[in-house]
Amino acid sequence: MTEQEIQRINELYHKSKTEGLTTEEVVEQANLRQMYIQAIRNNLRGSLENISIQEADGTIRPLRKKV
Repeated sequence: MTEQEIQRINELYHKSKTEGLTTEEVVEQANLRQMYIQAIRNNLRGSLENISIQEADGTIRPLRKKV
C-alpha cells in the first residue's frame, strides 16, 4: 500500500465527516480500506512466520502455522 493510497483514505474519511461522500467515493473508500486491511494482515503474517520459540529445554523451533 502506497503513501498516496493511505493519504486518500484519510482524505475520504475527513470529507465524509464534513460534507459527505458521493457513491463513487464510498466505493473507493471501501476498496482502499480492504486493501489496507489486507496489507496489515500480510505484514503480520510475515512477522509471525519469522518468529521462533525457545522451549524450556533450550531448543529453538519455528512457530507453527495455523491449520
